[in-house]
Amino acid sequence: MEHAPPLTPMSLPMLLHRIEHEWVTRKRIFDLPTARFWKPDTLPGGSGVDLSFEFLGRPAASPVGPAAGPHSQMAQNIVLSWLGGSRLFELKTVQVLDELEIARPCIDMETVGYNIEWSQELLVHESLEEYVKAWIIIELLKRWEPLHEFIGDPADGGAGPHVFDMSVGYDLAGIQSDKVAGFIDSMHDATDEIERLRAQIPDDSVFAPFRDIEIPSHISDTITLSTFHGCPPDEIEQITKHLIERHDIDVIVKLNPTLLGPDGVSSIVHDRLGYEDVQLVPHAFEDDLPFDRAITLIDDLHRFALDHGHRFGIKLTNTLVVSNHKGFMPDDTMYLSGAPLHVLATAVLGRLSAALPGRFMIPGHDGPDADSAAPNGGGDIMVSFSAGVDKENLADTIAMGVRPASVCSDLLQPGGYGRLAPMLKALTKAVTEAGATDLPGFRAARLAAARDAGHLDTAVAHFAHITGPDLASYHLDGNSKLPRSVDHDLEMWGCVACNFCVTVCPNDAFFKVPTPEALAEEVEDAGRQQYLVFSELCNECGNCLTFCPENGDPAVIKPRLYLDEERFAAADGPRFLLDLAGGPDGVTVTASDGLDDQVPRLLSVLNAREGLPLPTT
Repeated sequence: MEHAPPLTPMSLPMLLHRIEHEWVTRKRIFDLPTARFWKPDTLPGGSGVDLSFEFLGRPAASPVGPAAGPHSQMAQNIVLSWLGGSRLFELKTVQVLDELEIARPCIDMETVGYNIEWSQELLVHESLEEYVKAWIIIELLKRWEPLHEFIGDPADGGAGPHVFDMSVGYDLAGIQSDKVAGFIDSMHDATDEIERLRAQIPDDSVFAPFRDIEIPSHISDTITLSTFHGCPPDEIEQITKHLIERHDIDVIVKLNPTLLGPDGVSSIVHDRLGYEDVQLVPHAFEDDLPFDRAITLIDDLHRFALDHGHRFGIKLTNTLVVSNHKGFMPDDTMYLSGAPLHVLATAVLGRLSAALPGRFMIPGHDGPDADSAAPNGGGDIMVSFSAGVDKENLADTIAMGVRPASVCSDLLQPGGYGRLAPMLKALTKAVTEAGATDLPGFRAARLAAARDAGHLDTAVAHFAHITGPDLASYHLDGNSKLPRSVDHDLEMWGCVACNFCVTVCPNDAFFKVPTPEALAEEVEDAGRQQYLVFSELCNECGNCLTFCPENGDPAVIKPRLYLDEERFAAADGPRFLLDLAGGPDGVTVTASDGLDDQVPRLLSVLNAREGLPLPTT
């Protein structure tokens, strides 16, 4: 093969075997412990706080989920997010150009977030399969009795409803293509794909009894339109109208922080927040949607959607194009996210709401005389939000009325998907402290508090807070600390066992197993855990390199395991090919040149008590 694809997804049988094996051996799923699973608080044993909301009229049991990005591309990513408490999934953006070569590394989370990744890394039909696989696995897990203690029993309402929201881009011609149109249609009605995959549920799996359950075939009928940077306003309008008319779908249009203009962005990023090294890109403002045109565009598209019996919303915001002043990633420009983007997106919301009074579904949007008991405001344009959302600001973000608050940068920090459940617990606590039992009541209480403090609404109050009393959390000074490090070179066997490579990997490519006694006796400082990587799931994003405290790249130095012979042959560097059906122990290993002496060590690890989280017969 000329070029190895960046990712080779695991089959549905392999994913189900991984779930079963990890549950039996260590009470985890894809290395996420049960302590990080989320159970709705309205179920027996909870305090009764209801975190549900409506996304374009569709119910979801929690107001968080992964943004369209590295955490919503692969089936196991989506399942991990669901276990952590996500109930709104903005699936990774699909476009007609599905054989891109993205430079590596493509993620830099050393301090605030930067990236150069911008679309799906799978073929369109592979993206469809991943989303349907995730959909099926969630339906199986909801019914699997061992999980009811941790996520909720269906008899009591279970884990609650969830929503898959498609994301497509980036131009009208691509979205009109048979490839992308077929993807959208198949997400509308996934009957054929579900039936094809249903038949793959293994006979020897604990999930075999669920093979014939009813699985909803209508996976998604909403789209968050990713217009990316520089998409002409007329093109945005044409795409949105096409999606509504051709696909009978509700649409959210993602907007950019450049709506604040170069002076507005600079005054926040440079003057207020102190990120003087961040260099703005003039053409990003010249090419992007200007604010005045955005006002008319939002108004026109909202009316068009209503006239066609559909809902319309906006998303705040896309990332910010900046010059690559760091040099960690290879492109000339990169995209800023994290804490400074949170401030920018909040400022955009404030400016838009002032320009379109009474149009958005946010509390107090009718003005200072509005009824504070009507926390959704007077408008019906939904506002979705994704910009530097974390545990500390989730409650304030939700109080602004956004639905949902989707997450990306924070999930790339140590803890990964395990950071979701604590976010929801913090939100539950905030709702309780406000004297409320649900999100509408919480927003109403926060609106009243904001007005008592002299603010027009909760969005204005939040911006004042994050640029005033809470400025340190968003200022350069509060986001300059580098990840911890130790003066030691990373080795194939043994390390400080911090577990960061497992939790910061958005693709769940890494896994750990206990060090077998034989390896501990043979290798000095072998440590208590061994870390291995499924290389087909590794897209060399660079995030594990950023957070590994030792000197070296875990994705290169730790044992790189391949299951696909073609991928193995096309790859470079030290690596191992596994044959899961070979040998008396169920697995045989082929090593790349110079690694034959490491095969016995690898086999001892793979045959250890917990061993390889895949079937070996």
